Amino acid sequence: MAAASLQGNKAARDAILSRVRKALGKSGEQAAARAEADRYVALHARGPIPHGAANLVDRFVDRAEHMESTVERLASRDEVPKAVARYLDALELPAAIAQQKSHDGVCWPELADLDWRGAGLSIVPRPTQGHDRLGITGCLCAIAETGTLVLIPGSEMPTATALLPDTHIVVLRASDVVATMEDAFARVRAARSRMPRAINLISGPSRTGDIEQTIVLGAHGPYRVHVLLLDVTTPR
Repeated sequence: MAAASLQGNKAARDAILSRVRKALGKSGEQAAARAEADRYVALHARGPIPHGAANLVDRFVDRAEHMESTVERLASRDEVPKAVARYLDALELPAAIAQQKSHDGVCWPELADLDWRGAGLSIVPRPTQGHDRLGITGCLCAIAETGTLVLIPGSEMPTATALLPDTHIVVLRASDVVATMEDAFARVRAARSRMPRAINLISGPSRTGDIEQTIVLGAHGPYRVHVLLLDVTTPR
């Protein structure tokens, strides 16, 4: 009875799909071609890729700065808190904003062990609650070809921390700089058993040119993106 029921369900499904294909003007051959195309995409085949720069890190820095990000290179992870403090002190913020504890912020859990207080900062390892002016994150990888940061969501990687505060600071290892978008998606597939619900590609501060074709930064995201690039070439 169970086998007969399954066969009946399959027959009913095939009949419904056949009617849908007919209504759309698609033949069985077209459906087979679509299935073959899906199989091809699943193989992750890569098309022609332009010749890239010999030094991926230098290429990333050049493209990131072209997209209005700022970059500071550090020798070690322990230097991050003082580098963040230097960056914040150098910002020429309006007095009204500077008085609202601009040195307070949130960070991803992976950065909670750093000596923030030793650098005079109050950084809390939690997702942003919407009013935080500073968000400090890591990232899965960065793309040298476009100067883009790649973030994927997760309980330990809340992406709102990168999207809601006025200032987004990213800690990036040199070993996580890849050449192309295709390489970045390969990293995503390696990091997750299945593609995540969202992938955030960040190329500089938020911007828009909708009003009189004038570029305005911080339109629907951070005004500033600052990358702390750790000259670490060993894998994680």
